Amino acid sequence: MAIYLGLGSNLGDRKQNLTSAIALLEQKGITCRRCSPVIETPALLPDDAPWEWNKPFLNAAIEVETTLNCDELLSEIANIQNTLQRDNKARWSPRPIDIDILLWNDDIVATDTLTIPHKDMHLRHFVLTPLIALAPDLVIPGRGNKTLLQWSTELPHHIPLWMGILNATPDSFSDAGENFDQQQLLQTATDMTEHGAAILDIGGESTRPGAEHINPDTEWQRIGPFIEKTTDTYKNQFIRPWLSVDTRHPQTAAKAIECGVDYINDVAGLSDPAMLELAADSNCQWIAMHSVSVPADPNQLITGNPVEEICDWLEKKLTEWSNAGIPADRVILDPGIGFGKDPLQSLKLLQAASTFRQYGVRLLIGHSRKSYMKTFISDNIHERDQATIGASMQLCQQGVDIIRVHNIADHIAAYRGWSHLST
Repeated sequence: MAIYLGLGSNLGDRKQNLTSAIALLEQKGITCRRCSPVIETPALLPDDAPWEWNKPFLNAAIEVETTLNCDELLSEIANIQNTLQRDNKARWSPRPIDIDILLWNDDIVATDTLTIPHKDMHLRHFVLTPLIALAPDLVIPGRGNKTLLQWSTELPHHIPLWMGILNATPDSFSDAGENFDQQQLLQTATDMTEHGAAILDIGGESTRPGAEHINPDTEWQRIGPFIEKTTDTYKNQFIRPWLSVDTRHPQTAAKAIECGVDYINDVAGLSDPAMLELAADSNCQWIAMHSVSVPADPNQLITGNPVEEICDWLEKKLTEWSNAGIPADRVILDPGIGFGKDPLQSLKLLQAASTFRQYGVRLLIGHSRKSYMKTFISDNIHERDQATIGASMQLCQQGVDIIRVHNIADHIAAYRGWSHLST
């Protein structure tokens, strides 16, 4: 266990307020070890709140170290909130910063001024989603043995992390190689971040049907400059997008980890012994995708019930990963929409996505612009984006942890409308 704080802002420059709060904490000798991705959520309001108070929050969680006791830390937090001009006169009103002590190791504190663990944190999706990104297997002291991830499955819906797809390939099916140029790639990443992407997923090898295999050196030539530039840009920043590298090559994954990326997105499902060894020896998080073949081959398909097929595969893989020394809390499942599944099988997997949450691993769905929709949507990118958004809102309802899409701006806009009606 460790000390975890929750940060929120819904007034002024929200991202800068979060950044300033962390800087002020560090000035007080409170060391920030890790910061979650930033999420946006509707404000929690009383029934009689003025309509002007309905301003969305940016929320994050941080893991900290301090020599202060909890009362001393609470006092420093009050000073920081005052420095950032928080007005405490009206409860629930918009505020430039809100800092809460969520967890303090395994301690339980109940005084007139402080309650730890934070009251009702297990019922608040805007607390759980950032914390789960840092430590999905954390248990809340005094509330039984459920992990944070298990608590999240009981909420009406679970706030997702939005992952933006960056294809640094000349032959991508879905975006016609528009990001093959490095400058365009950086601009697309900046646009995605500004619109609210929590994670950027960069890939240098196309996995579309019939795609040409490339070697790790060519792959790194395509994505290495972006990774090095991006990790250097955010090197000393806690409030930043997390970076994922989409690769099946252990050599590429090793270089990316050395640069400081947060995720390796392995389209081969952590099946390569060298990739397994790398995963066991690193602190990186790993996305394991189910696939029959990479690149996808429409002639190689799973047989039978696709949901049962993925469940059987995952059960076997969880044992294999555990034996290799890879804990389940560092693995994220991607059922691999379109990879070895025909359009109806892919639809069945999307319809039953929540089924996979029972296995205690986080769930990523990558369904954006894919061929499962070809029988009811044309090849027009705009139409495919609209269909993808419709599917994404249903995946939000199912509690998917990470939703991987091309069009971040439109997804975030649609999510704002959906989330304000579903809270």
